[in-house]
Amino acid sequence: MNTPQGTRGADSLTAQRSRGRPRDERIDTAVRRAVMEILNEVGYGRLTLEAVAARAGTTKPTLRRRWRSRQHLVVSALVQTMGSSPTPDTGCTHCDLIAGIRTLSHAFTTTVGRRALPALIADLADDPELESEFLSELFHPRRAATAAALRRGIRRGDIRPDADIDLLLDMLASTAYYRILFGHLPLTPTLAEDVVEVVLKGVATPQWHSNHGTVHDL
Repeated sequence: MNTPQGTRGADSLTAQRSRGRPRDERIDTAVRRAVMEILNEVGYGRLTLEAVAARAGTTKPTLRRRWRSRQHLVVSALVQTMGSSPTPDTGCTHCDLIAGIRTLSHAFTTTVGRRALPALIADLADDPELESEFLSELFHPRRAATAAALRRGIRRGDIRPDADIDLLLDMLASTAYYRILFGHLPLTPTLAEDVVEVVLKGVATPQWHSNHGTVHDL
């Protein structure tokens, strides 16, 4: 049966309305940038949606439509700043791991680390949805990217095939997170290189040691 022209037009209009306007990524970028700036200036506890909206040139209702809460907005800003898949594939295991770990230091050498991360981590315990988003959007993707680099290292013959990947992942990232959370020591410019060197010396093959001029008994 033929559908009247007017009905087809109404159906098309309804479909357009149901889809809504395309999300403007420029607003998202401006908002996340504003979040990081405000975190550096006043800290996590004093960050408000009103301040973020004003600095980003948008409105509080716009923020509410995009992010469920202030905490979710901070997670989103951290994902943009730190990257969710930071570990590249350059063909060099040592280089890949350093590049991946270095993003933590770069992201938190400002005051954001001490002002935001400890408080955000504390909020995860009381908000399962926030915890799920933090893990799925930031923690697990970054961890998976580094795990892939370690497995490539095994295939290249740089890392022993019996190496405990999960343990290595914890060891590679824990130094930066520990210093961020407790602030007892700084995130030095060479921290990523230092951590990767120490970890690889424990699990690297003679081939890797030979290539790096640091042959030791395993």
